[in-house]
Amino acid sequence: MGKDVIVACDFSKRAEVFDFLDCFTGRKPFVKIGMELFYAEGPSIVKEIKERGHKIFLDLKLHDIPNTVKKAMAILSSLDVDMCNLHAAGTKAMMEEALVGLTRKDGTRPILIAVTQLTSTSEERMKEELLIDKPIDKVVAHYAKNAAEAGLDGVVCSPLEAASVKLICGSGFITVTPGIRFADGEIGDQVRIMTPEKAKKTGSDYIVVGRPITQAKDPVAAYERCVREFVD
Repeated sequence: MGKDVIVACDFSKRAEVFDFLDCFTGRKPFVKIGMELFYAEGPSIVKEIKERGHKIFLDLKLHDIPNTVKKAMAILSSLDVDMCNLHAAGTKAMMEEALVGLTRKDGTRPILIAVTQLTSTSEERMKEELLIDKPIDKVVAHYAKNAAEAGLDGVVCSPLEAASVKLICGSGFITVTPGIRFADGEIGDQVRIMTPEKAKKTGSDYIVVGRPITQAKDPVAAYERCVREFVD
């Protein structure tokens, strides 16, 4: 599997996202559509971006009872996205039903990954607010193991945990890692972070990069820098 940079298009309006995407006249980046844009513009925004030739990671992090998630995944699958996700905390039963809903009649489906712990979550917050007493790396590893056993393709984890996930779940198990920042950039609200170059060495298959690209003075140059550091 080749590595790739996924650009988080965390915009709230259609015009904003297309103003951003219009900057890219060369290669078309793999883009992430999250809750903000999807809730603002609806499924049509997914179809429009797909028609422009971009691969799409639809980042809605489903988490509900198994039957509800199965039905929702069937709808998302019809949008022809390339990747989507759910919360591993929803249990194996939910993840298994999600796969059922996501799989089309011809047997094809988008890549399905599970969120382990958000990169904005620290071990201290996890213990004090979520009452999870295990170390965060062990929690992530356990959630990843559950996802693999449920048949999912991979997980979202911090780049700090990518290597251990690969060790437990196998080299073919996909690791999608947000929390990426340039060495000379701002951290923002992320806690567990890493540079693109280091993420490449730890086993990340995809890095998700938002503000370091979307808020850069030259977004294309920032994107190309990510590609050089992570892919090339």
